[in-house]
Amino acid sequence: MRSVTYSMGVSLDGYIVGPDGGFDWTEPDPDVFRFWIDQIRDVGVHLLGRRLYETMLYWETADQDPSLGDAELEWAALWNPLPKVVFSTTLSEVQGHARLASGGVAEEIERLRAEPGEGDIAIGGATLAAEAADLGLIDEYRAVVHPVLVGGGVPFFPRHERRVDLELVETRTFSSGVVYLRHRVAR
Repeated sequence: MRSVTYSMGVSLDGYIVGPDGGFDWTEPDPDVFRFWIDQIRDVGVHLLGRRLYETMLYWETADQDPSLGDAELEWAALWNPLPKVVFSTTLSEVQGHARLASGGVAEEIERLRAEPGEGDIAIGGATLAAEAADLGLIDEYRAVVHPVLVGGGVPFFPRHERRVDLELVETRTFSSGVVYLRHRVAR
């Protein structure tokens, strides 16, 4: 069965965006960007909330920017054809290889797990991930922890009173001080 993963950049104090909505502190150095490129290769479909979808729209046309380097072009070549499912109550259409979710997160994940296909079902966006976590649908949490305290904002982890036991699967430390933590939900 395809695993459901939740992976995003996060501050040391646990936020994916700061109190001002900014996330410039997550801009990856070349080693971290290479890591993200390697990670996306294992994704078969990406579930996104509206805000993350709108942020990632940049990549739909980024390959036309002559100033992009080889790594950015490689990311765009992997990201653009990747199937995406966007959860939104305000969007009426989406671009590229994306479609609007026709059901809730549980129904979409059940449908995707039943379809033939390879690669993880990746979730991006804290609100969407919180809903999937509440339903016990996340198999792995993958945090790319940046060495910064932002003091508030949108938390990486849902703030619900529910215990989830995790098993450490992998760690990696980058020269920039960024630390990757991969945990599997203990079932």
